[in-house]
Amino acid sequence: MSRPAAPEALTEPTERAGRGWTAALSLANGAIWVGWYGPLQILLALQAAELAPPGTAKESVLAWVTGAGAVVSMVANPLFGALSDRTASRFGRRTPWILAGVLGGAGALVLLAGAGTVAGMALGWCLVQLTLNAAFAAITAAVPDRVPHGRRGAVGGWLGAAQILGVVAGTGLATAAGGVVAGYLACAGFTVLGALPYVLLHRDPALPAGRRPARALLAGFRISPRRHPDLAWAWLTRFLINLGNALALLYLLYYLRDVLHRPDPDGGVLVLTAVNAVTLLGTVVVAGFWSDRIGRRQPFVLGAGALMTVATGLLAGWQTWPGALCAAALLGVGFGVFTSVDFALMTQVLPAAADRGKDLGIINIANALPQVAAPVLAAPIVQHLGGYRVLYGVAAGIGLLGALLVRRIRGVA
Repeated sequence: MSRPAAPEALTEPTERAGRGWTAALSLANGAIWVGWYGPLQILLALQAAELAPPGTAKESVLAWVTGAGAVVSMVANPLFGALSDRTASRFGRRTPWILAGVLGGAGALVLLAGAGTVAGMALGWCLVQLTLNAAFAAITAAVPDRVPHGRRGAVGGWLGAAQILGVVAGTGLATAAGGVVAGYLACAGFTVLGALPYVLLHRDPALPAGRRPARALLAGFRISPRRHPDLAWAWLTRFLINLGNALALLYLLYYLRDVLHRPDPDGGVLVLTAVNAVTLLGTVVVAGFWSDRIGRRQPFVLGAGALMTVATGLLAGWQTWPGALCAAALLGVGFGVFTSVDFALMTQVLPAAADRGKDLGIINIANALPQVAAPVLAAPIVQHLGGYRVLYGVAAGIGLLGALLVRRIRGVA
């Protein structure tokens, strides 16, 4: 007697995802990054300056608020990924969470716009992180649900391009809106509108009711590195390369002001960010397509990590404005390649189709955790252990180690 066929939601996809599906998912992904980075780049800093109590530095308020949000992000992403894995809705596993996440995120941004205290600001930002991570976890998991292995580099490239454009668009909306409240409202509106085409026009494969018992939710977060070594090595690779990149970018303003003595360090950061974004956009999609075409991931991740190591080394050894420009360009090229190809690699080391959302959420901690760890490592290095040369040397070494560890992954070429 033959076994019943597995539900479509729990099988590996074999049919190529259409361009319309990829475009709609990429737009939804970019919209979420608008909701995150309009506040992070502009609005939270302005709000912190307005709400900081007398005698309290605005920098401390901003650090406290964003740090609390980062902690919420690290918990929310795998949690909502696991919940979406178990969602038996006629609209599919992922779409309900995308819709609920962007609507909740827009509401949280509106709440944040009206915050009149630091505590209210922190609560609002934590709610933004909680809700938008619900949507982001579902969007990320939709790729291995619907895209065959051989096409995930290209789709990852388009998602990476949308992420960068979302950061730029969020910053632009926050700047052009004409005030903190208007900026939050503009970002909230864009976040919802950008997700609607995917929610309205595309459906996920449905999971049969009762297929995934909720009582097993917490037990599912235990992933054994011994049983799944490829996943463990891939996680560590992503964490270390992201940590090296975070260390390189964290004190860029202070580096320009205190080491290079730029007359306009704020403008210098803007120029370097623009150079970085242009070179990243120039490689993120191309690298994904190329990786799909030749059927290999590791050489791209290794090469990207090595290139980023060279770029960070330039900040340590060639401390001039031209050196900083070259470093920004090389970091963009390397991180563009890494963003698309590493995403595809990650989807190929997932232990089970039934837990894609949860497992990708755990993997995404390797994106958020470096943002928390970088300040802890960087401050004592700059203040007591040799300054910026040592900081960028350490960042280069960490990134290179992460790139080399990709060779320990056995199941993906």
